[in-house]
Amino acid sequence: MRAALELLGRQERLTMRRVAAALDTGPASLYAYYDNVDDLYAGVLDELLGRLNFRRGRKPWRERLVALLTAYIEVLQAQPELARTALVTRPSGPNSLRLWEALLGLLDEAGVPRGNAAWGVDLLLQRATGTAVEQGMRSRTVNTEAEDQRVAEAIADLSPRTHPHLAASADELLSGPPAARGTWAFDVLINGILATPRPEPSDPEG
Repeated sequence: MRAALELLGRQERLTMRRVAAALDTGPASLYAYYDNVDDLYAGVLDELLGRLNFRRGRKPWRERLVALLTAYIEVLQAQPELARTALVTRPSGPNSLRLWEALLGLLDEAGVPRGNAAWGVDLLLQRATGTAVEQGMRSRTVNTEAEDQRVAEAIADLSPRTHPHLAASADELLSGPPAARGTWAFDVLINGILATPRPEPSDPEG
């Protein structure tokens, strides 16, 4: 696992061959531990999740929940390829399970019904993982300031007659620091988890 983390630290893509070479062995030896490269990525991701602080003092449950999700984003954002793995798989390593347990515990502390919490954790992690993928990939490939400026200029050039809602919202669409927008997005989801009943299972004979 250390060899894989070192490769990622050098911004190198993980492959079974590269990790095996770093360990001075053949790729076949890795298949005793990992079924494929996706399984390897999942193992590395779980190792990194062990760096999360699952104990966050006595702050209100909502603050602790958002802080844990934000820390999760920061771990993934540094490794976009790992974030993409988390987006399309359900990691089941020990630290991934610790993360699920911590999130479920915070929602239970908030009084969220168990069914809502179970679905809600999935929703929160989808948002967090998607954010990490977007921010991590864009930071490496896009001049975000220039892109935001182009979007702002394109909206400013619109006619209120043809695009009344965009024109009226021009000052708000790109406003606010990323941290504030991220916290607001989690608050929206959390409020929805608290307030939205989960649908009853459908009648198989209906």
